[in-house]
Amino acid sequence: MAFQVSPGINISEQDLTTVVPNVATTIGAMAGGFQWGPVLERTQIGTENDLVDIFGKPNADTFEWFWTAANYLAYGNNLWVVRNVGANALNAVVGDNDAGTAVLAKNKDHYDGITFTDQLFVAKYPGALGNSLKVQAIDVDGWADSTVNAEFIANFDGPPGTSPDVANANGSASFVANDEMHVLVTDEGGLWTGTPGYVLEKHAFVSKASDAKKFDGSSNYVVNVMRNESKYAYVGNVLQFTTNSTGTEKAAGLAKTGGAFLTFNSSTASESVPGGSMTLGVDDNTMTDSLLQAGFTLYQTPEVVDITLLLGGASSTTTGRWIIDNIAVTRKDCMAFVSPASTSVVNNSGSEVADLTTDNTALGSSNYAVMDSAWKYQYDRYRDTFMYVPMNGDIAGLCARTDYSHDSWWSPAGLNRGTIKNIVKLSWEATKANRDTMYPLSINPIITQTGAGVVLWGDKTMQVVPSAFDRINVRRLFIVLEKAIAVAAKAMLFEFNDEFTRAQFVNMVAPFLREVQGRRGITDFKVVCDSSNNTGQIIDTNQFVGDIFIKPARSINYIQLNFIAARSDVSFSEIGG
Repeated sequence: MAFQVSPGINISEQDLTTVVPNVATTIGAMAGGFQWGPVLERTQIGTENDLVDIFGKPNADTFEWFWTAANYLAYGNNLWVVRNVGANALNAVVGDNDAGTAVLAKNKDHYDGITFTDQLFVAKYPGALGNSLKVQAIDVDGWADSTVNAEFIANFDGPPGTSPDVANANGSASFVANDEMHVLVTDEGGLWTGTPGYVLEKHAFVSKASDAKKFDGSSNYVVNVMRNESKYAYVGNVLQFTTNSTGTEKAAGLAKTGGAFLTFNSSTASESVPGGSMTLGVDDNTMTDSLLQAGFTLYQTPEVVDITLLLGGASSTTTGRWIIDNIAVTRKDCMAFVSPASTSVVNNSGSEVADLTTDNTALGSSNYAVMDSAWKYQYDRYRDTFMYVPMNGDIAGLCARTDYSHDSWWSPAGLNRGTIKNIVKLSWEATKANRDTMYPLSINPIITQTGAGVVLWGDKTMQVVPSAFDRINVRRLFIVLEKAIAVAAKAMLFEFNDEFTRAQFVNMVAPFLREVQGRRGITDFKVVCDSSNNTGQIIDTNQFVGDIFIKPARSINYIQLNFIAARSDVSFSEIGG
């Protein structure tokens, strides 16, 4: 009780309402090759439309990665994606007089550190898709030029001029005349929209002045506007003036005292509409083990990014093993979903089980990993073709769908929750004898069930040693419990290890576990946090111990049905049970 030096009433409060919070249980993550999008940067998407919008449509080099992501999104709506490219990838560019030198700008942070030379505009991301773009800029001088493309002018409400905010901010002495410009981005090649010349973006009344502001206080400097708002292009190297200029330079505007001012005239100072068609973009989407591992590395730190489901895509067993060992097992709050090599299960008649066994051995034993047994044949509507793709995106997606419909501790397999979407056929049909060989090795069969479609017919983790953790539902149950209780336990840090704090911990955890029990995740539990496990030695070393005993609910994998024919004169009570 607080000490009072004079008569009065003192009121104090103690908060005993701390509860275990809900934690995210359905966050997918993957890395791979795509046509477009930021390189070595995590991007969160929620739909297939988002996937196309940010990372482009699939092509012959990227369809396995694209459809792994898209197939997951058919079940869940929260996926992190990391794109990587090979060393030969390049961004398309527009240079002086439509010529220039290609560069590699992986993402915004990488762009910020590049010194450009002869590139007026640079495609936002690496890849040949940038070669379909056309980027043009025009100021008031170009607007008045009769040679300017009328279609350019038709896209804007009026000519660029002088920004009122620049004039107000800098005063008449450092006034910037004719600082405004328009930028137009079109799909000249038609690869983005299917319509050559389609207008993709318009950036109107942006400024050449480095300190120009919009009315809301944000930057209106064309370099910053394109960097932060354009989906297709950056500003590359342009001529900059920091002192007053005359002649050709003055036609583009006066330089502002104390700040940079751009002119987009070409090196010949003759173009009224600087810019043009982008060229020199190069794809390099061959995903080596080192490239994939570099992409997945961005998911290694739990404090930086929250994930629960790792999609291996078309990774080799080498990268699959790396994902399991270096992310899932290290983090201990997510599971890795991996598929066999395509050569093991596609057009490999008679050798599937043997090659699946080899893949399984290479991937190793872990209860933080799940392996499936086939690839699926599906329709690619973007390319109007059929192709085989790995199924780990689907299996992770089944877990996501189970989270939404039930809870993480329910099995994602079977007729109720294990039906696969968007499939024409399996790469091979496993017989009962095949499944009897695979399942003890922790390979989850995917089979065709008459009347039900294609179904996940197993719920094992890749743990070889039999235990409760050799089941997907049990591993995911413990991930949820450990994650949620660990978050809640942070409230105990820097408090006193005394009877009050220990009781507070128990009173926080026990109701949460009772709720999980009521939702059929566990059959029983016990929480011990008292002087028996918080001894004097524990307290003196500034530790705090809570022992949480869990009896997990188990899924049914085997059903025995006994049918007994009885004589007509026999009473069932005589037979017994």
